[in-house]
Amino acid sequence: MLEAIGLNEQEEVVYDALVRRAQATVTELAEECRLPESATRRILTGMVELGLVIRLDGRPTRYVTVSPDTGVEAIVRERERALHDVRSHVPALMKMYRAGARFAHPGELVEVISGRGEVMQRWVHMQQQTRHQMRGFDRPPYATPQAHIESNAVELDLLKGGVNYRVIYDQTVLELPGWLDDVKNGLRLGEQARIATELPMKLAISDDRLAIIPLLRDGDNVLTASYLIHPSPLLDALIALFEASWDRSVPVRLAASGVERVERGLPDELSQEEASLLTLLAAGATDKAASRALGLSERTVQRHITKLMDRLGARTRFQVAMEATRRGWI
Repeated sequence: MLEAIGLNEQEEVVYDALVRRAQATVTELAEECRLPESATRRILTGMVELGLVIRLDGRPTRYVTVSPDTGVEAIVRERERALHDVRSHVPALMKMYRAGARFAHPGELVEVISGRGEVMQRWVHMQQQTRHQMRGFDRPPYATPQAHIESNAVELDLLKGGVNYRVIYDQTVLELPGWLDDVKNGLRLGEQARIATELPMKLAISDDRLAIIPLLRDGDNVLTASYLIHPSPLLDALIALFEASWDRSVPVRLAASGVERVERGLPDELSQEEASLLTLLAAGATDKAASRALGLSERTVQRHITKLMDRLGARTRFQVAMEATRRGWI
């Protein structure tokens, strides 16, 4: 039990015996623990240095335990401080590691992963190892047929744990069944989502240490291979590409709930369909994409847009999204 603070099995036996007795001599503890007196004396000397035991003056010499909630806690706090110092040094070590790896083993900077199962396994593992943020380009095709029909459970768990997700979706995803509900789940937990036109690739970046790029050819509709990019100038370039694309993309905002609008004193509540439509319009969805995402006809979508334009005094779809944003609806 006490191995974590540096006591081996013999030392823990002696310490437990002394805790039960409160105080004892070397001879008494050696007899109880069935150890040589020389070994017992050495163990007690070490515990005095750790602050777990006090040596009393007198003949024979007696040893007294420091209250465990003081002695043991002091060692635990010291170990925690030491671990914190080690953790603080990791970024500097990683910087040196990356600088060396770029030249020492250039052939190991890019891995090729084959097979749908292996790609999915590495994708999940990469997310689970993320400590600060995931960044990515999202566009079809996907390694799993359930993409955007079922939410990424790993992402949702990490969002709850404080990991930041920034995702740029290609505009083509707006027409995928389930995309709207999926992205709403992420937005509610803190995902930052944006929309861009014609993303150059699928991409995911874990912190600043690893990226995965699916290997696709024109016409491929199944993802079965990927590149895994380790710290290198290539990874730096992918990070720079993501940040530049992020700055040029359109934010996706979640439409406010009816309760929130009432509290703000807004005159009318939006229907659920109108709230979802506003989210899609703000993301740049076409009538066709919005109708597919909502499961409505294009005529019904157009009718909703016309009603929103009338209510907001807008002349264009862009003005609808801008005015809804200004009013706090999205």
